Amino acid sequence: MPQQTLHLHATDTGLDRAAQLLKDGALVALPTETVYGLGADARNGTAVAAIYTAKGRPSFNPLIVHLAAPDDAKKYVVWNASAQALARAFWPGPLTLVLPLFSDHGLSSLVTAGLPTVALRVPAHPTAHRLLTAFGGPVAAPSANPSGQISPTTAGHVLEGLSGRIAAVLDDGPCTVGVESTIIGFDGSTPVLLREGGITCEQITDLLGQAPAAPQGSNITAPGQLASHYAPRGNVRLNAQAPHEGEHMLGFGAVDGVLNLSPDGDLAEAAANLFEYFHRLDALGGAIAVAPIPQMGLGRAINDRLARAAAPRG
Repeated sequence: MPQQTLHLHATDTGLDRAAQLLKDGALVALPTETVYGLGADARNGTAVAAIYTAKGRPSFNPLIVHLAAPDDAKKYVVWNASAQALARAFWPGPLTLVLPLFSDHGLSSLVTAGLPTVALRVPAHPTAHRLLTAFGGPVAAPSANPSGQISPTTAGHVLEGLSGRIAAVLDDGPCTVGVESTIIGFDGSTPVLLREGGITCEQITDLLGQAPAAPQGSNITAPGQLASHYAPRGNVRLNAQAPHEGEHMLGFGAVDGVLNLSPDGDLAEAAANLFEYFHRLDALGGAIAVAPIPQMGLGRAINDRLARAAAPRG
């Protein structure tokens, strides 16, 4: 049965209400610097199951657990020196670490999709931090959109997709990074790049003195690894120089379109605009053609999202 979805604002009253809803086992969408997340108490199996139901998300796809402070991670996982270096450099921020769970971790098994590891992040967004602090515990929070569709970077996007399915959205304007977090796992002590995102591979390589390894095998070991993901309703064609008949052009740099991710070729601006512009073009109906994006820095994260948006859909 549909429920009323409250539209809360990032005031003390709104934050208190959102924290209480989480404590009561309800679903609350919250802003982060990457995208809006759909939050639930990560220790409450019923609440976490409601995330999968609201999103229509497959249960084999694990969730990211959001924490208020870096030291909170050590309550749940086996830490290592590389994780410590990465957390010191990039937490709070758009980086997720996948690490082995302690046996008495206390998180719902639905969070991990039955895996022996969990994905953890400390978001940099001030309102996310205030909410996590007020709640006082771990919050499982995938992107706050129907599974496989365009990620939300505003509260309006959340309401378009999930109104009537969740208790509330906490609105604090548009997200600044605009693509999801980078995910790093570990093969022993070797860092493994599980998903491109808001922290670039170059930044990680510079910090650790080595590039993270590529994942081995095709099993889902972290969020955001489904082949078809982040997709608008119409088909997406990549590396286009001009639109075909019936397509709306999403430009970049000198290749212009109905909308241009960054006329100046700024990859940070393009990442921040990506999902918002996908939402706008999707509302026009029809297919979307996308200009070439350089495969460097944040361009790799953008191209990862574009490739999944353009992938064949099951």
